[in-house]
Amino acid sequence: MSDNRRSQEVTKGDQRSPNRAMLRAVGFGDNDFNKPIVGLANGYSTITPCNMGINTLALRAESALKEAGSMPQMFGTITISDGISMGTEGMKYSLVSRDVIADSIETACNGQSMDAVLAIGGCDKNMPGAMLAIARMNIPGIFVYGGTIKPGKHNGKDLTVVSAFEAVGQYSAGKIDKAELDAIEHKACPGAGSCGGMFTANTMSSAFEAMGMSLPYSSTMAAEDEEKADSTEKSAFALVEAIKKQILPSQILTRKAFENAITVIMAVGGSTNAVLHLLAIANTIGVELTLDDFETIRKRVPVICNLKPSGKYVTVDLHNAGGIPQVMKMLLVHDLLHGDALTVTGKTIAEVLADIPENPPTDQDVIRQWNNPVYAEGHLAVLKGNLASEGSVAKISGVKNPQITGPARVFESEEECLSAILDGKIKAGDVIVVRYEGPKGGPGMREMLAPTSAIIGAGLGDSVGLITDGRFSGGTYGMVVGHVAPEAAVGGTIALVKEGDSITIDARQRLLQLNVDEAELTQRRNQWQARQPKYTRGVLAKYAKLVSSSSLGAVTDLDLFS
Repeated sequence: MSDNRRSQEVTKGDQRSPNRAMLRAVGFGDNDFNKPIVGLANGYSTITPCNMGINTLALRAESALKEAGSMPQMFGTITISDGISMGTEGMKYSLVSRDVIADSIETACNGQSMDAVLAIGGCDKNMPGAMLAIARMNIPGIFVYGGTIKPGKHNGKDLTVVSAFEAVGQYSAGKIDKAELDAIEHKACPGAGSCGGMFTANTMSSAFEAMGMSLPYSSTMAAEDEEKADSTEKSAFALVEAIKKQILPSQILTRKAFENAITVIMAVGGSTNAVLHLLAIANTIGVELTLDDFETIRKRVPVICNLKPSGKYVTVDLHNAGGIPQVMKMLLVHDLLHGDALTVTGKTIAEVLADIPENPPTDQDVIRQWNNPVYAEGHLAVLKGNLASEGSVAKISGVKNPQITGPARVFESEEECLSAILDGKIKAGDVIVVRYEGPKGGPGMREMLAPTSAIIGAGLGDSVGLITDGRFSGGTYGMVVGHVAPEAAVGGTIALVKEGDSITIDARQRLLQLNVDEAELTQRRNQWQARQPKYTRGVLAKYAKLVSSSSLGAVTDLDLFS
């Protein structure tokens, strides 16, 4: 008899008949009931270009899983397009969707007692959502990335979706005309795939490859290239081998794996959202990980990839230059990776990278030579101070002046902030505060891509700061600080800021400070009152009730019964 949990439940004498009858209806034959049953979590959707090519990959995985000797059972998972919902009320559902995806995969796999899961996703929250579920269930699992979009082209330059957001700011500032704005909009996203720079989707796919939960090179492949389908097939075969060997996520998602992921994220210039998601996954799998760990690793890891949003190249360029394996091999030979960490293939990281050259090709500038990094230290800095006693996250790559002290310009929502920027009401030296956009206060911790892109488009990227208890898109850059915790909705100091207060953002000193004396802050705190919830029913209400601080990953199942 099979050791697989689903097979055991459908082979118990005559009691199994109803179960087997229903499985026969979905394609099981007499010889299939002792095979491992693999959940195939299919993130296909025409909501977003990130996911519209995924069904082809899912069908390829389904065939490969059968060929490898397992029985796949395909089911759908949702997605929200961050890029399409950006700047709207709908963006409040983006981070929420991460946990909905996790819950749905856990529910389907455990409800059907599946033996393993292969998850395919594209848009930003598909990846951490799937990995949260894999970590919770601790059954053999592998993640398949739907692939990156190829760059749009305009006047000899590569475009990404961020180009369109920045063009709006340029148009509002009178720097381009409507014809140029329209041309960028039409050309920015030419086909299927997730946003093309080292934004959140490509950051998380790279992190999962670094952690050993996806196959080598798979994280940077273009969605529309045949190698992506081939890699999906190989992933299916690798998963079936992991089932046979009972290689479990808890053996792969160790402290060493998380440190490897953070190291790679720093090296490639990845998204601030990776901090939030890795904290959440670590919490779920039971690995101790804090914001301070990101700062510790940042100090010793250089940024060696010249990638958008603050750099020059897109993810397909990184792939052509050697991809994540090339980056990892450079980090490994300089003692910055744990080579003994296990991967889903059963090999260690060092074994996977054994044949990769120690240095990148010399005829490209995407992956820099080790002695010529883009930045000497990592770009994701953790800032603390009286404005963020639990911490905040700043992406400091591409920032010419990492310190600013200026008057607070306070906004109670993203929409208010964006209107002020587009109306020319923000001046050089201002520090914008966008609050009540945190996990509870939003609810949903919206990304601020529209305001930050408008700042860049207006030419204020080096002279205006922005802090928020919300998040930033992976496409954001500039003097911006997100994930401020505690958030405004729970009475964090960000809720006490008044228009004109002096605020200091200092990336060098890792400081986020409200320059108001403690007696005044105490008085303001005593007068502060919590706001009534914006939503009292539905998924946003449930999320606001359950979600933790962003400093803990904004998880929804943290100590629910403690």
